[in-house]
Amino acid sequence: MASMPMGGGLPGVFMNSGPSSFADFLGAYRPELLPGNRMVSGSVEHLNIPHATTIVAVTFPGGVIMAGDRRATAGNVIAQRDIEKVFPADEYSAVAIAGTAGIGLEMTRLFQVELEHYEKMEGRLLSLEGKANRLATLIRGNLGMAMQGLVVVPLFAGYDLEKGIGRIFSYDAAGGRYEEHDFHSIGSGSVFAKGALKKLWRPDLSEADARVVCVQALYDAADDDSATGGPDLTRGIFPVLASITDDGFLRVPDAEVGDVARAVVEARYTSPGGPNAPLR
Repeated sequence: MASMPMGGGLPGVFMNSGPSSFADFLGAYRPELLPGNRMVSGSVEHLNIPHATTIVAVTFPGGVIMAGDRRATAGNVIAQRDIEKVFPADEYSAVAIAGTAGIGLEMTRLFQVELEHYEKMEGRLLSLEGKANRLATLIRGNLGMAMQGLVVVPLFAGYDLEKGIGRIFSYDAAGGRYEEHDFHSIGSGSVFAKGALKKLWRPDLSEADARVVCVQALYDAADDDSATGGPDLTRGIFPVLASITDDGFLRVPDAEVGDVARAVVEARYTSPGGPNAPLR
C-alpha cells in the first residue's frame, strides 16, 4: 500500500495533471490493481469460476442493439440465473462480457473509469474508434491471466457521432480488435446465435425489429447451448437489451423485453425452429 503523506493529504502523484489514460496512471501508481497483474499460481480448472456466455449485437439505421442472456455457469452447474453482462461504457457506447465473469466485470468497471477520466482530462468525448482501441489495450493487459485460463473476451458497440451510425467491435484474447458489420455474437452459444442473425438480419430493420432479432438469436443459442439461458417466464428473467442511438445509451426496460420474449416463446409453440427467412 502506498504511504500517505503526513496530515492525511493525497500523494503528490494525484496533484499532477498526468495522462488522459486512467489505466496508465493506475499502472504507474498501483500496478497490482490492474486485472491482468493479479497472477494465479497453478491451475484454475478446479476453481469452478463463473463464466458469462452469449452476447449478440445488431445494427439498424440509426444505431445498434446489444443483448445478453442472463446465465453464468461454473463447470456443469448454473452459477447464477440473472447475471448482467451488458453495461454502458459511456453515454454513447456499451460493452458486454463473455468469459471469466469476475475479471470481465472488473475490466468493465476499469473501462468505464478510463473513458470518464479521458473526458474529464481532455474536456471532450473520445471518438468511438478511440474507445475501441482503449478497450483493446485493457484486454491485451490481461493476456497473462488468459494464458492461465482466465479469459475475457468483450464485445463493444456504440453510436459513432461523426458517421451517424451504429458500429460493432469484437476482440480476441490477445487484444486484437476487429470491426464487425451488420451483426455479431460472442460466447459459447455464438455459433447458434450467428445462424439466427444471418437468417433474420436485414439492412432496413426498425429498432423494434432489431430487438426481436436479438431475442430470437439468444433463444436459438439457448436451444442448442446448455451454458446459455433462455427467457425464464416462470421467474420473470429475460435477456438484457441496450439500445445506443444519437440519444445515447438506453437500457430497454425489463417489462418491454418481457413482452418481446413472451411473444417469441409463444410463437415457438407452433414453429419450434423460429421464423423462416425468405428464399429470395
